[in-house]
Amino acid sequence: MALYTKKLIMTTFQEMLTESPFDKITVAALVKRAGISPNTFYYHYQDIYGLLDAWFQEQVEAFVPKGETIEWVSATKAILHHCKDHPKIIYHIFDGLSRDRLERYIFSLTDDPFSRIVRQAAQGRPLSEEQCSRIASFCRYAYIGFVMQFFWNRMENDIDGSVDRLGALFDQFLAIAV
Repeated sequence: MALYTKKLIMTTFQEMLTESPFDKITVAALVKRAGISPNTFYYHYQDIYGLLDAWFQEQVEAFVPKGETIEWVSATKAILHHCKDHPKIIYHIFDGLSRDRLERYIFSLTDDPFSRIVRQAAQGRPLSEEQCSRIASFCRYAYIGFVMQFFWNRMENDIDGSVDRLGALFDQFLAIAV
């Protein structure tokens, strides 16, 4: 039952994101629409930001499953095509969060994948955790800049071509860095 309720809350939340900016979505409106009590919502999530955290994590894990090798070029293409297919959700989040909170989400959600990507590239090489961390941070900053530019350009960039070019740069950098 708890899994069903969490899925109901998540589905209702995503539906509401297609209609309204994130900062206009309230727990009261969500529970009313989902037909659940506020206590039920708070049993699963601390607040609306806790729900957003879980939603973001679910989205990332759909494209970059934990424990699997990351093929980041194809994952990035899939993510950006998905974003382009759901622009209302993207911009309702993008425009409904403070810049500080948006950056914290982006940085926290990309930390693990980029650490994993660098560890994959460094397999069999004598790199310390600190070196891997610095390389992953550099790649993550470049990636985030790339993705933010994509959103600022209203998602009009050629996804496949631009991701392929970024992938070639990353591959060259990783070959040198690790």
